[in-house]
Amino acid sequence: MTQAQAQARGVVDRYFKISERGSTVWTEVRGGLVTFFTMSYIVVLNPLILGKVPDGTGQFLGGDSSADNLAAIAAATALVAGIMSILMGVVANFPLALAAGLGLNAVVAYSVAALPGMTWADAMGIVVLEGLVILILVVTGFREAVFNAVPRELKIAISVGIGLFIAFIGVFDAGFVRIPASLTTPTELGVGGSVGTWPLFVFAFGLLLAAVLMVRKVRGGILIAIIASTVLALIVEAVGSIGARGDDNPGGWALNVPALPDSVVALPDFSLIGQFSLFGSIEKIGPVAVILLVFTLLIADFFDTMGTMVAIGGEARLLDSRGNPPRTTQILIVDSLAASAGGMGSVSSNTAYVESASGVGDGARTGLAAVTTGVAFLLTTFLSPLVEVVPHEAATPALVIVGFLMVVQVTGISWTNLEVAIPAFLTMVLMPFAFSITVGIGAGVISYVVLKIAVGKVSRVHPLLWVAAALFVVYFLIGPIRSAFGI
Repeated sequence: MTQAQAQARGVVDRYFKISERGSTVWTEVRGGLVTFFTMSYIVVLNPLILGKVPDGTGQFLGGDSSADNLAAIAAATALVAGIMSILMGVVANFPLALAAGLGLNAVVAYSVAALPGMTWADAMGIVVLEGLVILILVVTGFREAVFNAVPRELKIAISVGIGLFIAFIGVFDAGFVRIPASLTTPTELGVGGSVGTWPLFVFAFGLLLAAVLMVRKVRGGILIAIIASTVLALIVEAVGSIGARGDDNPGGWALNVPALPDSVVALPDFSLIGQFSLFGSIEKIGPVAVILLVFTLLIADFFDTMGTMVAIGGEARLLDSRGNPPRTTQILIVDSLAASAGGMGSVSSNTAYVESASGVGDGARTGLAAVTTGVAFLLTTFLSPLVEVVPHEAATPALVIVGFLMVVQVTGISWTNLEVAIPAFLTMVLMPFAFSITVGIGAGVISYVVLKIAVGKVSRVHPLLWVAAALFVVYFLIGPIRSAFGI
């Protein structure tokens, strides 16, 4: 290594506090790549959610009468995710990557853009407004104050619940657990109770390989497992021609069919950037409806990120004695900007990704990992064919392993103290059961306040927890409230 290279590495080390946090430059880069591979599916999935739904005027995203803008949505998705992940790493120095939020994008597509008279530009304007409101709440200190008001044991429960949640995402996306065709039970093992398919064999191989490498303390074990599983998937598909999963082929691959692409480089289409109307929705559906829609998106964004950053910080051992991560304000500011950036880029609200825990599980401890993930997303705007090589079955074992790493924090909860243990339990189980981080946090906060009232300890409830509980009550009743206003 030359003297100039050594000096450059020293600058990077000091800026990101890499050595101070017990990591190395390569560990951070590797962790960032692991995070990218576990969340890169959003580049493929986001266009399928946003690009297939006509707005209230019958037009598809991009202003066309047909759903042929998927490539442009994919390019914009990767671009915004790349920029915001890099910003998170540089500004907050936290190993947290961002991208278009799953769930939020479905709300935007089916509950906002599809409203009569609404256009996609109007819907994305609502997303921008939501991000600006959250930014105001961060700058005024309200969002961080609410976060600090949450008791430490509930924060632990949030981390554990997210661990269960991402483990469930892992087994479900891989098809190891799925909704049965008969609908006689909510879920079942594999296909008809059997896991005897080649894609599920690849998933099991990746999961066991990652576990073995972790037990043997092999550095980069999760990344090695993803790469090895992808290679195995390529071989299996080349030999067996398994095909994509569908109603007529339940034993097929999920999301991507592994195959070497015809070309590695593809020029991106950024035509969707800037196609939003900030106040156009007010003219179409009225100010009350806009406020309710902004509130719906805001609550999900507001608490999802708080739960995710606690989970990531806990896994990285970066939380202080109150369970707070370093540079909390900077993390929340970048996340708020990402929400608006997603609307400006026509790809829905961008938010912190719990899949970042996979990179942290592989050793990432600093913002350099988020920068690496961001750079990988920017390269994806040109190298999108490579992203489509990795099937869910090869990437999701990382989520199951990281879920385990996060669940071990459950010992930090006092299970004999029922007034805290019951809210903690509800927080943990409702995240995977309801498939929502926000629902889990809401159930925990509301039950915590109710139980404190029941045992006569009202004075011990932080005032902001009352506010949070009231907001969650409104959030859980948003359906009938919107119906009352004819929305």
